[in-house]
Amino acid sequence: MATKTPTGIPEPVINEATQLLNNALTVLKPYLIALRPMERRDISKMSDKTLPFVEKTIAYCESTPQFAPAFMNVEQLNTDFEVYNQLIPLLRLSRQLTSSLDDTSMKIGSGCFNNALTYYNLTKLGSRMDVPGAKTIYDDLRKRFYRTYTNGEKDTENPKTEE
Repeated sequence: MATKTPTGIPEPVINEATQLLNNALTVLKPYLIALRPMERRDISKMSDKTLPFVEKTIAYCESTPQFAPAFMNVEQLNTDFEVYNQLIPLLRLSRQLTSSLDDTSMKIGSGCFNNALTYYNLTKLGSRMDVPGAKTIYDDLRKRFYRTYTNGEKDTENPKTEE
């Protein structure tokens, strides 16, 4: 299976999808933040299990505010929770899209690479059998499989057979 249509994805569809994604990014960008890897690792994470806990805590903060610490801004907590609930459906939708794009490009890319390897192996065989033109193509394509060592040198005599 390559794509769902024998001619691929029409260019207007790609252009429209690109424009829509760019528009979504432009519209949301002022409200989004970027975390550094260490922040992502260390930050407390909200999940489906913690959602009811946070909802109950917000309700208790409003009904029994004497237990809320003075430094806690309950109004801001409510606003942040609303924003969280706005973002989660978008996040789920974007993950679904990302997963589908990743799966589709992986499947199509695998087919392309496997076909290229078949062609490469036939030129390799042709080169060994002295078929005219095969050696030139084989020598050009085999560069993909040269080993690079940690010191940056390339082993052009012993290309890797697979990757």
